[in-house]
Amino acid sequence: MYRLTILTDFAAAHNLINYQGDCENLHGHNWKVEVRVSARELNSAGLGVDFKILKRETEQLLDTLDHKYLNDLPMFKGLSPSSEHIARYLYDEISKKLNNENVTTECVTVWESDRACASYSAD
Repeated sequence: MYRLTILTDFAAAHNLINYQGDCENLHGHNWKVEVRVSARELNSAGLGVDFKILKRETEQLLDTLDHKYLNDLPMFKGLSPSSEHIARYLYDEISKKLNNENVTTECVTVWESDRACASYSAD
């Protein structure tokens, strides 16, 4: 099995719902997003999946979040837009775009700071 990982980022504001503390107030993060996929086989160029494709699909998705107030976005309606929910949303959407008989999205990790992250995988 081959594993490929990219790291990208986006900036956005949010506030946590049903949270007792400072994060219940409007605030923002410069989130880093790590996407890891696996490939069973390599193509004729020796690639599991082209990094350009992985980056493009991820960045197109992040464009819908970048410089937005996450609480107002339809994908977080009724949810607290926590790092956990963001990771799950990104995992689900990237999986729809990339998963096939050879490529599987393994994990999406969302870093809200240099020392705090949340990951989501189907396992």
